[in-house]
Amino acid sequence: MHRSRLCALLIDCNTDDIDAAATFWSAALGRGIDRAHPGTRGDYVMLDTPPDEPIVQLQRVSHESRVHIDIETDDIEAEVARLEAHGAKVARRLERWVVMDAPTGQRFCIVRVQRPGFPKNATTWD
Repeated sequence: MHRSRLCALLIDCNTDDIDAAATFWSAALGRGIDRAHPGTRGDYVMLDTPPDEPIVQLQRVSHESRVHIDIETDDIEAEVARLEAHGAKVARRLERWVVMDAPTGQRFCIVRVQRPGFPKNATTWD
């Protein structure tokens, strides 16, 4: 048995100026920039996250700009296997997360638990 839930919306920005991108998305979404968050560092900027809402994080990337989701879980390998059974494929295994492709081509990540309150609103899988 394991649990998982939507964790974050990541805005992948192919840009030299991640701060300008953060300023735009902060204004667009009505969320402040959280400079004190440990996730704001280098190529990453966190926006303020209201309680019980998914994280919004910007990241500077070298590939095309796009948006992807992170699914957080208390058992990464079990969640990867569950999604593979539904047709997803592992694109890359990294130290703390797994990058996957949906059968329809969208990229997403399976990550360890990151938001407070887990397992609230998580689905339990057998």
